[in-house]
Amino acid sequence: MALPRQLRDESDFDQLPDDIPISATIADIAEKKGFIVYYQFVIDVKTKGGGKYLIYRRYRQFFTLHQSLELKIGAQNGRYTVTLPTLPGKVFMGNKQEIAENRIPELNTYMKKLLSLPTWVLLDDLIRMFFYQMESDKQQIPRALRRLRPPTRRVKTIKPKTDLLSSPRAEAMFDFNGSGSLELSLKAGDVIFLLRRVNADWLEGTVRERTGIFPESFVKIIKPLPGSDSDDEKEASGRPKGPLVSSYSCLRCYLLQPQGVDTRDLCVEEDLSTQPTYQELLSRMRELFKMEDIALNYRDAEGDLVRILDDEDVTLMVWESKGQRSREKRPVNQYPWELLVTLSSDLTAYNTEY
Repeated sequence: MALPRQLRDESDFDQLPDDIPISATIADIAEKKGFIVYYQFVIDVKTKGGGKYLIYRRYRQFFTLHQSLELKIGAQNGRYTVTLPTLPGKVFMGNKQEIAENRIPELNTYMKKLLSLPTWVLLDDLIRMFFYQMESDKQQIPRALRRLRPPTRRVKTIKPKTDLLSSPRAEAMFDFNGSGSLELSLKAGDVIFLLRRVNADWLEGTVRERTGIFPESFVKIIKPLPGSDSDDEKEASGRPKGPLVSSYSCLRCYLLQPQGVDTRDLCVEEDLSTQPTYQELLSRMRELFKMEDIALNYRDAEGDLVRILDDEDVTLMVWESKGQRSREKRPVNQYPWELLVTLSSDLTAYNTEY
């Protein structure tokens, strides 16, 4: 029997909660500008109960999940021991976009095998949280999800029905630049007359006497196609209605020089729980202040300036900031820790107040 393991034990599978993920496929990659430019994998998740939603994960999150599963599950003895699928290894050099694209087939295979493990593994909190749609996932700007795009055909120009108010139609909430003649380019505010649903993610319609296909995530349905209720479908799938907002977090940075202090706010597409590496911070500060020979620092609880030399120092800075968080009022999207940048050769700033 060539079915996944969890489907072999029908009684166990039937007892799983409806929100358990049972399939996940990478639909696209998304470029993000955090402390460094990186790529997220846009993952289309389906649950046992028929739910469907998108999550956004970096390779480092796959890597952390795999390491945690090896410690928690792979190392156990007795009947609970399972063989985890192989995760594609880290790549340290090369074009980041090409690396992300090349990883897609292997990561798809990894997720397929992971979600085919016994039912008790699917119930593990590590897996459930990895595939859970968090608030940050819901706030992402929608994409075309080109890997879910249906096979296309050439279509004729079709004029909308004369009775416009009764025609199925949608309003574009975002600009969409179609790729090739088969995709319909949209401008925010366009009213698109709907012709048919192509698949779960794409529609076909016409606007300004042009016809083509476009991703449903870019529009708001005003009047659905016969036999469908797009708003209800989106609500049931967990996707929010209306326009979405990109999530930014800001880091307060200071350049300390004898002639004065230069204060900057660095905004990144990362959540507040992100802990960057030392090299990522050093690279961004060099870019931000247009200086190469610099040192990174933070202030400890006593107000002394402490130089950051490696990733362990970054961890210590983040940890100490948690104890100081309650003392200072900050905007909700501002990191609880701050960076103070000095020239590498300048030691006058230490043990002084600025």
